[in-house]
Amino acid sequence: MFHKEGYKIMAIAAVLLIAINAVSYSFINTYWIKFAILVVTIVLFLLIIQFFRNPKRKTVLNDTNVIAPVDGKVVAIEEVEEKEYFKDKRIQVSIFMSPINVHVTRHPIGGKVKYSKYHPGKFLVAWHPKSSEENERTTVVVENPVAGEVLYRQIAGALAKRIVNYAKVNDKVIQGSDSGFIKFGSRVDVFLPLNTPILVELDQKVKGGLSVIANIEE
Repeated sequence: MFHKEGYKIMAIAAVLLIAINAVSYSFINTYWIKFAILVVTIVLFLLIIQFFRNPKRKTVLNDTNVIAPVDGKVVAIEEVEEKEYFKDKRIQVSIFMSPINVHVTRHPIGGKVKYSKYHPGKFLVAWHPKSSEENERTTVVVENPVAGEVLYRQIAGALAKRIVNYAKVNDKVIQGSDSGFIKFGSRVDVFLPLNTPILVELDQKVKGGLSVIANIEE
């Protein structure tokens, strides 16, 4: 399965790569050069389509669990000052995505969307300390009747030039369902109450929609 955000890009890439091979077969007489071009274009196309893959995930719905919103590696678990919405101290869990990870963003918890905002900004590398506040990003807050309000933030990186966010204020969302997409690698931060038990560790690899990163007790 492929994500809808990739349909146009994959179609354009296919047309261009087919055109390149058609030209090479028409105007290049050396067989090994034509074959090399064919191999390179096939590899490029495979890299493009793997980036937009959208594997179906069977999320176990649980209002007390906060699940990973994306695939990637946990790069930060720290107490920070959340300045945009809560304006107080929270535990921040950051997950970094490499270009080879699945880039679908999923709702870490189900409930009602209370806040959703896009911020234009810079394209610092995703692990830069100021990327959470200065990079292009979107902030979404989902309110759950058991877990309360959970904030997650999509952050663009040096390669990511497009963030897609589907969450709209007052939407009712299901835990694990598609929330958006970040093109070409970046990171997602999740902000939780200070007393929240965190169930992941630094450098741990997680899967969006499956891995439980925290548990908010009733």
